[in-house]
Order: sequence, then C-alpha cells, then structure tokens
Amino acid sequence: MNAMKGRVALITGGAQGIGKGIARRFLVEGARVALVDVDAEAGEETRKEFASLGEAAFLPGDVGVEATARRAVRRAVGLFGRLDVLVNNAGIGISKPMTELTLKEWNRVLAVNLTGAFLFSRHAAPHLRKSRGAIINIASTRALMSEPNTEAYSASKGGIVALTHALAVSLGPEVRVNCISPGWIEVSAWRKRRGRRPPALSEADHAQHPAGRVGAPEDIAALAAYLVSSEAGFITGANFVADGGMTRKMIYVE
Repeated sequence: MNAMKGRVALITGGAQGIGKGIARRFLVEGARVALVDVDAEAGEETRKEFASLGEAAFLPGDVGVEATARRAVRRAVGLFGRLDVLVNNAGIGISKPMTELTLKEWNRVLAVNLTGAFLFSRHAAPHLRKSRGAIINIASTRALMSEPNTEAYSASKGGIVALTHALAVSLGPEVRVNCISPGWIEVSAWRKRRGRRPPALSEADHAQHPAGRVGAPEDIAALAAYLVSSEAGFITGANFVADGGMTRKMIYVE
C-alpha cells in the first residue's frame, strides 16, 4: 500500500501506544513520519524499530510547552520539506478524588491533552493550509461517559471534541479536522521494550464489547488512515467513536 506516498505526518505521543500504531500504519502506506514524545528512550527505540518501514524521525519534547510545538513543526518541515498531516495524540491521565486533585495536576493534564493539541494545530496550520492537509485529534469515550475520579482527563477529552469542530470551521476548506474517540484499546504490546508485556485480557473483558473483543492500536490507525485520505474528503468536524460498541451497551446491576 502506498496511499500516503509523498505525504508527511507529525504525530504527538508517537513513541508508544495508539500514536505508535498510527505511525506504523502511515509508514507502511508510504508516508514520512515525525514522532514527538517526551520519553526519549521510547522515541529512539521506536525510530530504530521503524527504520525498515520508511523515513521516521524522533523529535523529543513536552507537548504542553509551546516551544515544543514551534520547534517540532519547524524541524519536521525542515527534514521533510512539507507537512500534510498532524495527529494530536499525546495524552496523560491522573486519577484521584476531585478533592485531592491539585490545581497543578489539573492544569498539567489540560496542558498536555488539550492545550498541546491547540498549540500544535496553530503552528502547523500554515503548512497544512499550503498542502491542503488534515488534522486528526485523539479524544476518548471519556468525553462522553466517565468513571469516578477522572475529572481532569474527561474534561480535557471533551475539550478535544469541541476543539475539533472549532478548528474544522476555522481552517476549512483547506484543512480538514476530525476526531477519534477510542474506547478500551489494549496497548501493552505497543509500549517501549522494558515496559512491554503480553495483554492480560479475560473472556469477560472481550464480552463487554458488542464487537466481541477489546480494541487494538491497529483499529484506531486504520480509521486515522481513512480520515486523512482523499476518500474522506467530505468529512470534517466529526467525532468518530471507535469502541467496539461498548458505549452503546446498556448495563444493569442485577
């Protein structure tokens, strides 16, 4: 497959998990990819792992800091000559009771998950307009439903969904902007080597999903590849829930 041949993608949080899965799919389809991640060990490991697939560069940095966005976009364009796709994937979560969550922790989650997506979009926008490119924001089903003690994470992902349609209106028609809200995605095998482990999933875990299984990074990567393709040219400002149907299943305590 060479559906993305000649195109350049910048992916935040691209060294592990869903971001790594998207990066691999894009490389296989012929794209050149710049991976931004705060974890230098994971970034270098992934760059080397992907070397046989195509051109992949690792750009270290904290996405919650504007200097990182400015530098990463500039370096990606400098290395590859253009920018066609931005994937705002980087995210963190802090789970603790609201009464114990500090303002510093709240602000940190929003800085990485939401502000980072805005900053990268802002700095990438001129290049994406030129290439008539696309942005994919990675939100979460936590934008639509919650578990206890996830206020900061849920708020940040809800913000991503709203940011998506705002950017789509502001940047269109040159740039299309869409959002993917993953559900339960098992990423154990997509972590850096020393943190990697076989998935520990039970039959009950899979049975919670009408699709019959827990999700994998490849599922999100396939959707991302479609959304940045010319076949999705009429799709912008939308949020796509990719959760195996889990959020559509009614649960009763018996």
